[in-house]
Amino acid sequence: MQSSNSGRQRGPERSVVPQEGYGPEPVATGAAGPVRLDDPWYDALASGWGELDGTGAPTPAAASPRRRPEDRTAAAEIYLEVQRSEAFREVRRRYRRFVVPAVAVFFTWYVVYVVTATSAPGLMARPVAGAVNVAMLSGLGQFLTTFLFTWAYARHARLRRDRAALELRWDTQELTRTVRGGER
Repeated sequence: MQSSNSGRQRGPERSVVPQEGYGPEPVATGAAGPVRLDDPWYDALASGWGELDGTGAPTPAAASPRRRPEDRTAAAEIYLEVQRSEAFREVRRRYRRFVVPAVAVFFTWYVVYVVTATSAPGLMARPVAGAVNVAMLSGLGQFLTTFLFTWAYARHARLRRDRAALELRWDTQELTRTVRGGER
């Protein structure tokens, strides 16, 4: 369902009804049946923003889910357990192995550029080709290296971290779902 300001309603109407079990957790009913709105993989709460309910009035926002304090404690223990796990440490290690050297190289390159521009104006004013001088090439090099580091970071994340992080996230969500009494 997409957000629309044209006055037309798109998609099925949804109503919030109490969920059976513990607490007043909201459930959306639609064409596909009941859907838990407290499920982090479901983005139903954001999909209705700005839409009209058919009478011309904005659709009311759904209430936020409420959990029991012991559920929060159990979920916190799960997240601490995941944070202590070897898989989590490996994801963080891979992240640091790329980011720390990349930041060091880029920061050094930037400081060299700034210091050279302020302390050696003759060097920076030296023409390279026509009106293009060393300062212009160095400044454009700053932009180029920014894009290169961005590309390298995205590639590194995709090849070395994303899959492990998503598996860890999935496992964490499965563990917290069992704490809240959800189906497995």
